[in-house]
This record gives sequence, C-alpha cells and structure tokens, in this order.
Amino acid sequence: MTEPLLDAVASNPVTMGWMQGFPPPRDKQVLWREGDHWRFPKTRWAFSHYRELLPTVRVAGRAAAALPRAIDEDLGKLSFTPLGSETPMTLDQGLLATYADGLLVVHKGQVIFQRWFGATGPETRHIAFSVTKSFVGTIAATLIAQGLLDPAAPVAAYAPELASSGFGNATVRQVMDMTTAVDFSEEYTDPKSGIGAYSAAVGFMPPPTDYDGPRDMWSFLGAIAASGDHGWAFTYRTCNTDVLNWIVTRVTGKSFATNLSERFWQPLGMADADVMVDSIGTPFAGGGLCLRLEDLARFGEMIRQGGEGVVPPAAIAAIRLGGRPDQFDTPHYPSLPGWSYGSQWWHSHGADGGFSARGIHGQALWIAPEADLVIARFGSHPVAGNAGNDPISIPMWQAVGRHLRG
Repeated sequence: MTEPLLDAVASNPVTMGWMQGFPPPRDKQVLWREGDHWRFPKTRWAFSHYRELLPTVRVAGRAAAALPRAIDEDLGKLSFTPLGSETPMTLDQGLLATYADGLLVVHKGQVIFQRWFGATGPETRHIAFSVTKSFVGTIAATLIAQGLLDPAAPVAAYAPELASSGFGNATVRQVMDMTTAVDFSEEYTDPKSGIGAYSAAVGFMPPPTDYDGPRDMWSFLGAIAASGDHGWAFTYRTCNTDVLNWIVTRVTGKSFATNLSERFWQPLGMADADVMVDSIGTPFAGGGLCLRLEDLARFGEMIRQGGEGVVPPAAIAAIRLGGRPDQFDTPHYPSLPGWSYGSQWWHSHGADGGFSARGIHGQALWIAPEADLVIARFGSHPVAGNAGNDPISIPMWQAVGRHLRG
C-alpha cells in the first residue's frame, strides 16, 4: 500500500534533517549516485543545492542593489478559488499547497510580497528547470530582431551536424515554438522515455547499468529521429531548446553561460549563477539554470518593462505575441484553455496579458503587463508536471493581478 505524501510542512527539508551534520548521518544524505535528487522528499533539499550534486559552469554576474521593497503582508490573506474547487484559499495557503520554496511578487518594480520556505533563502541558487528555456528563447528572439538569425531557415543551415537528424529540415521558428515532429517523449516517470534517456546522456541522472547510449548532449541530439511532419502542432519536448541553443551558440560563437552573463547578468546586475553541464562541459539549456529568485524576478521585470535597452523592443513584441492557440496541446494541459506556446514562453492570452516561463515541480515566472506585475516562484512539488499545481497556481497569479488592478 502506497503511503500518503507528506505535506509541505511535514516534508520541510530542514525539519527532516537532510544533509545536516559533519558528516551527515548516512540516512540523512542526498546522493546523486542513488538518484536522491529526483526522489521526494529529498528533492525539497536537493532543488536548493543542485550545484553541489551535479557539475556546473558559472554564469558571471554583477550583483547590484536589491530590488526596492514595499512589503504588504496582507497580500498573504488574499483569497482565490482553485480550478475545479468551490472552496477558497488564501495566497499563503496556496503556497503551502503547491510546496513553494520561495515567492517574490513585484509590482511596478517594487517587491510587495515575499516568502521563503525550507532550505531556500534569498541567496539560494535554486534549480529553475525549464524556466531556463525562456532565457534561450529570449536570446534567439533578440538575434532575430538584430537580423543575425533567420527564423525561416532550416536547422541544418546553422548546425549541419543535425542534417540527418529529425531536426535537420525543421525551421528555426518551429524549434522555437516546439512544433517540430521528432521521436522524443517527455514522460518524467518513465526512465526509458525520451527525457529519461536524455537525462542519462547529459548526466542529469545516473544511467542504468545497461545503458550504452550517447554520453553527451551533442551526440544525443544528433541521434533523435523524425516522427511526422513539422509545423502542425505544439508538443512539449525539451530537446528543442538544446537544439535552439546549439543554433544560438553557433551564431554568437559563445556558450550559453557566456551569453547569459553578457546579455542579462552583467547589464541587469544579477548575482553569479550556475548552469549544469554534461560530461564534456556542454550547458544544459533545456533546464539546468540555478539562480537566485530575486534575479529571476529582475529578469522578468526587464521583460515586463519592454526590454530596458537589454532586449530589443521587436524581440519583446515577438515574445508577447505568443504562438497559435489552435496548435496548443490542450488535452495535456486542461488547466490552460486558450493558451499557446511561442518563443519558448507560455502565453495565457488573458485580460492581464499574462505569459510565463515554467519549470517542472513548480518553478515559475509570471509576467502580467496589464497589472504591472511579475511573480517569481521556486518550488519542490512532489509531482513533476505542472498539472500538479496549475489548478492552484494559475488562479492564484491571476487573483494577485486583479487585486493590483483594483
């Protein structure tokens, strides 16, 4: 019989004593070689300490003054009703229900609400998972706006090594919007799925004893086969982002970590961060960024403000346009009706103009321009897919926006 999951209070990593002591007791250790960093409740410690468990490369920053604060504690009492429920809950209750590790609410450039939980604090470099994808998409949109990248060109024009792969004849735009048709499944609970094999190839997870596949990202991407015709429908596949980063790296002549540093971290005054790398030092652009929550919020505020001279206005406009809702994978995302995916961002097409960077286990950057709002959250929800927290999180973000709009 399966035991019920511990709630957010009972699974607090500090209370549970993970990795405490000199040395930590054997039963309190979190070890990569045993896959502990992917096993709840140890994930609640691991997500705040990924750079201690896996190899990373530094994203050099330039720490600036903290965002201004005008804290409104009453916001924690804001009430909203989750999707599919008739019982309201408060913002503070919603954060516990979604296993939040940290939250910052930024309104008109000021932090008006903040919460920290468990092993996460203001200086923690928490794993952002697929929120990382939106950084890649923003760089690609910038290169397009600057005339350095052709969205209609085939992938093979920039990465001829992929010519015989399933991506070779896809366009850059199809990769950006994830409308490619390739043989890759994103089933997080299946170690033999595409994302399971991907994790083994890049060293994200210890490979099975009988694993004899690729041992680095470049080799893995080149082995992905086609499966249908490109351009017809959005299907979420992490491999698209690392193909896009391959293209960005080829165009700029700089690694993902260097691009992040020069394009965002240095100009915006963000503190040093880290990106996971594979066995030959290739950054995992599909989900390997570890950064402070305040720096994620700062990046979101730059996007909300229209680029602030860091990203061209044309790139911001393209990002805000979103993708095609008629191509969206609604059956897999029932909590996101009418949404789309474009330029590596998720778009609600709602009244507040809300769009989002999203990562498994509850990582989120929500930008609602009509409400002058940015919300950044780290989490360690026991369910990987955001279907585990979307019924609470989406109406929670929207309720904050309505409150701020009056």
